[in-house]
Amino acid sequence: MSQQKKSRPLLLLLVLALAAGGGWYGWQHYTSANTAVSKPQLVSVSRGTLEDSVAATGTLQPRDYVDVGAQVSGQLKKIHVEVGSEVQEGDLLGEIDATIYLSKVDATRAQLRNLRATLQDREAQLKLSRIQLRRQQALLAEDATTAESVQVAEANAESAAASLEALRAQIDQTESTLRADEANLQYSSILSPMSGTVVSISARQGQTLNTNQQAPTILRIADLSTMVVETQVSEADISRLRLGMEAYFTTLGSQGRRWRGTLSKIEPTPTVTNNVVLYNALFEVPNESKELMTQMTAQVYFVIAHADNALLLPMGALRFERSAGQGNRGGNPAENGKGREARVSVLGAGGNLEERTVRVGVSNRINAQILSGLEEGDQVALAAAARGGSAPRPSMGPRL
Repeated sequence: MSQQKKSRPLLLLLVLALAAGGGWYGWQHYTSANTAVSKPQLVSVSRGTLEDSVAATGTLQPRDYVDVGAQVSGQLKKIHVEVGSEVQEGDLLGEIDATIYLSKVDATRAQLRNLRATLQDREAQLKLSRIQLRRQQALLAEDATTAESVQVAEANAESAAASLEALRAQIDQTESTLRADEANLQYSSILSPMSGTVVSISARQGQTLNTNQQAPTILRIADLSTMVVETQVSEADISRLRLGMEAYFTTLGSQGRRWRGTLSKIEPTPTVTNNVVLYNALFEVPNESKELMTQMTAQVYFVIAHADNALLLPMGALRFERSAGQGNRGGNPAENGKGREARVSVLGAGGNLEERTVRVGVSNRINAQILSGLEEGDQVALAAAARGGSAPRPSMGPRL
């Protein structure tokens, strides 16, 4: 019993020591947490490149292309090219069986020769009838013939002239038919209408083509030296685009390489997909190396504004007056070159925050260009911290 009485004070001292230690630890934790919360979050003014742009997704198409079809019916006897073949204007692409068209040409030419021979006979008859008319007129002057004989000779001469004129018209008609037959014979040889690359072939060798129902397409030729980027821009951003503005894009697997062009066309009629209104914006890009191909997907950026070697500050550190226009929304608030005003809280030499007015140039949703009011390396408080905002108090846990 005496041993237990002696240990009780020691246990009481141990409990009091633990309580004091826990209280001290809790107080330190509470103090450090409140100090961390009250300390503003600072960002530095840096220098770099800033770009404000409208992003869109597009596809690549050749600027110049043509679908080559058949102008006459028949069996596609031979295709002389394949996908990827480089062709020049006038090159032979394919052949349609020309047996029927060749026979029509031969028959029309023979008919034309027959008509021309008949023409010579009719000309001789006209010449003879005119001679006979002059003879009857001379005899009538000497009272050696009758007036009726002269009238008959006149009628024969006029009839011979009319028959000759009708034959000449028939010859003209036959010559026209011959030209059509020769054209059809020529169309049986399919020639390239332009220089370029064969990008697709939709017909097969041995296939029968029927042009009476519709003009069948055999293949497509495209000039891949210049590509057109067809993009779809949302209705929220289309008003920010201007013809002639700079645009660039990247492709999958291009490892960040940029192809650049100039916006050349904005189509006024939109397309609506799942209640989303999109407008087509197009621009051209040279493709001499033929690295760009049809139907490639392009991530496109239309450059609204650009600033090199600019002082940069995160948008979260700026406080704009709502009447100034765009607020904290990304955009180009400095189109007049003077920028617009914003308020910032700068860490002074004594560790206190100082209010300053700065001028903002090019901006996007992340950073803004500072035209005046700050220097590189200045520490600026984020806008929420500068207004006295703080995080909720941390929980201290149960008291001892």
